[in-house]
Amino acid sequence: MTDMPVFGAGIWHFATYKDRYATDGYGDPVGLLEQIDRAGAVGDLSVVDLNWPFAGYDGTLDEVKAALERNNLKAIAITPEIYTRDFVKGSITNPDPGVRKQALELMHNATELAKDLGCSYVKLWPGQDGWDYPFQVNYHDVWNLALDGLTELVSAHPDINFVIEYKPREPRVKIVFPNVARTLLGIEKIGLPNLGILLDFGHSLYGQETPADAAQLAIDYDRLFAIDVNDNLRGWDDDMVVGSVHLVETFEFFHTLRKNNWEGVWQLDQFPFREDSVEAAKQAIRFLKALHHALDVLDDEALAAAQASHDALAAQRLVQKVLLSSMADLA
Repeated sequence: MTDMPVFGAGIWHFATYKDRYATDGYGDPVGLLEQIDRAGAVGDLSVVDLNWPFAGYDGTLDEVKAALERNNLKAIAITPEIYTRDFVKGSITNPDPGVRKQALELMHNATELAKDLGCSYVKLWPGQDGWDYPFQVNYHDVWNLALDGLTELVSAHPDINFVIEYKPREPRVKIVFPNVARTLLGIEKIGLPNLGILLDFGHSLYGQETPADAAQLAIDYDRLFAIDVNDNLRGWDDDMVVGSVHLVETFEFFHTLRKNNWEGVWQLDQFPFREDSVEAAKQAIRFLKALHHALDVLDDEALAAAQASHDALAAQRLVQKVLLSSMADLA
């Protein structure tokens, strides 16, 4: 039996949410310290990813550190908010040099905070960097602004890792880093060792990728620094509880990580709009533990033989046997 992985979650998992219909939110507002306390109530979480700036929080950093400590949590990452109203035309690709400078200052400050908290990486999600209409942008210029901005940021902090979380669309109709291949192309062009990929399982599904294949490609280039897991119906980034829909593909994704000896955090990026956030996290971790057990008992030699001959039915029988028996043990 292999050791149980470390589990983490984005702190937003424990917030409340709004959309364009329930503009007053799906519950009462939850402050940052209460979000940390809710994360601690899950019991199996060891790390959290924190947004920066701390939205709606007017306390001190020492209070945040104390909240993490009393819940036996550590910050694994800081995610700078480069996707808010200030950056509606992009952060590092904004046509206004002043806004690009503002975005980089925010990311530099977030990086210093990440170092202070002992984080493993800074997560960059450039959701507003892209375009919406044909002829709206000069693609050459936007691409080079993205690479130049990342180079300036990442090269200034060689002592910490950075990850790009790619996504095909939303909020922009097209995002400059939409898939694993284009993201790797940019990273390899930049050529810095501390810049990699955070592979969000749901973004990969939404982008019509095979998540296991995307993970393998990122691993082959030594750039898979982190993962987020969730689920969706492939038509939108629904951020449902992991394993709700794509059980077999989730198992294949983690099997790919296991066979490559990838040992990062199994991190939740779920948005339980209408569900209890603590219970949603607990259910996800129960499922992930069952998946971990299934990986332990999977006949890897028989699976490799089936894959060598592209025998889909034999592979499916092996997978179904361990998955169904492991799921049956879920309490």
